[in-house]
Amino acid sequence: MAFIKVIRESEAEGKLEPLYKRMGANGDDSLDNILKIHSLSPDSLKGHWELYKGVMFGDSSLSRAQREMIAVVSSSINQCDYWVKHHGAGLRRETQDESLPDRLISNYKESGIGVSNIEMLVYTEKLTLKSNSIKNSDIENLRAVGFTDRNILDINQVVAYFAYVNRVASGLGVELEK
Repeated sequence: MAFIKVIRESEAEGKLEPLYKRMGANGDDSLDNILKIHSLSPDSLKGHWELYKGVMFGDSSLSRAQREMIAVVSSSINQCDYWVKHHGAGLRRETQDESLPDRLISNYKESGIGVSNIEMLVYTEKLTLKSNSIKNSDIENLRAVGFTDRNILDINQVVAYFAYVNRVASGLGVELEK
């Protein structure tokens, strides 16, 4: 389990109880562990939930499949098994392509996802590994394959979210639900 105490759904009270319910908890510990890891800080949980819903499910110029691709590649680079598995499953659901997550992890440039998606993942990789090395030319490369400034903002936000959440999962020993 996690490296710190986690309050189970059946034990939630105070500010935590309505948050758990809002997130779909029904008292049987079915809520994702990555959310329950925040149980000692309901404000942190609320902020994480809002950010996740906005970045991954909110109004975006990116498709759900593209957001899942970014999640898989950035989480793989960060060696965060929790999110690789979690969003690998999401990518399979979105694309009906069982091998796509494995192809992205092994070599996204040869995965057959198209030039614009490859360029999106080149940016993802660079931002994940060396955020301070991003230059205007990286943005121009995205524009050259058809991404608008809104697309680029959305790509950046998904990558940045996974930089945060990968560290939450790895740094606190969050395990994937069974």
